[in-house]
Amino acid sequence: MAGKVEPTITVEDDTDRTSESGIRLQVRTLADLARIAGVSAGTVSRALAGKALVNPETRDRIQALARQHGFQPNQMASKLRTGRTGVIGVVIPLSHEKRQHISDPFFLTLLGHLADELTESGFDVMLSRAMPDGTSNWLDRLTGSGMVDGLIVIGQSDQYHFIERAAQSYRPMVVWGHYRSGQTHCAVGTDNEAGGRIAVEHLLASGARNLAFLGQTGGIEIATRFRGAAAAAEAAGAPFAYLPVELADASMGPQIEDALSRADLEIDGIVAASDLVAMSALRALHDMGRSVPGQVRIVGFDDLPLAAQTTPPLTTIRQEIAEGARALVEKLKARIEGKTTLSLVMPPKLVIRQTTRA
Repeated sequence: MAGKVEPTITVEDDTDRTSESGIRLQVRTLADLARIAGVSAGTVSRALAGKALVNPETRDRIQALARQHGFQPNQMASKLRTGRTGVIGVVIPLSHEKRQHISDPFFLTLLGHLADELTESGFDVMLSRAMPDGTSNWLDRLTGSGMVDGLIVIGQSDQYHFIERAAQSYRPMVVWGHYRSGQTHCAVGTDNEAGGRIAVEHLLASGARNLAFLGQTGGIEIATRFRGAAAAAEAAGAPFAYLPVELADASMGPQIEDALSRADLEIDGIVAASDLVAMSALRALHDMGRSVPGQVRIVGFDDLPLAAQTTPPLTTIRQEIAEGARALVEKLKARIEGKTTLSLVMPPKLVIRQTTRA
């Protein structure tokens, strides 16, 4: 038995939106919308894409008609025509800190800003955490997958050379991290060496004398912060210790207590590798019966939203995370279009709160 035959409706203009039987017309294709607007399907396509080739009045009229009729372009067909997926990959390599997680407050803050910027630009986001094992396969799999239009790498970990090599053949990639003069990959990040130097100079100015750097230096960004801090302490003739601790929520406090107890110096000034490390140090010092800032002064790094909520509020080196996220997305969009982009090194800023005010 033949199925029920639906009436064929021909759309002549944008004033007649129902058939004689009162059935509301449905606009399913660009051609349908083009007939209503009295223009070509190509003009409709360009207007919906916001192209400047269509004059503003016509573009606004077509977009208004699309909204009136609830018309949504066939995104899959559009992606097939353009050869693009509409997806941006965001990957966090953590070979130097295998106990660190995406739930780290710094990652969550940066990811939030990136997601806002990418979705407002019309992209979907594919997030992954990579645990490199000494080979470059983790990055090759992403750049050669065909699943994404571009890639944002958050942090270089100890994978700088693998990232640099991948950038020589894969252009739509930008990296949050450290910049070295002459490097191939496009990076956005903070002057970490200057940040470490500023932290030490502030601790000394606030009265600290025996200093320590708290954190692991396996990742290039943290290593650069340590280098800046150590250089500033040496220039001032101040004792300076390196106290390595791993980023792990459950055990970081005991690690910090143990490191401070074993230190040859009576530490009264701490440069923490990150705000998360600084927050753990605050709790560890409290448990040890040492007051902050009375006996020990602390400077963190990042200026996360939580930094102002600790007890006492945390002095820290601010990274412009929101600005950096915008720059990452804008530079990636430009690289997807085949344009050349320069790296961006943002200046750090000292934010003074109660952990260094005696």
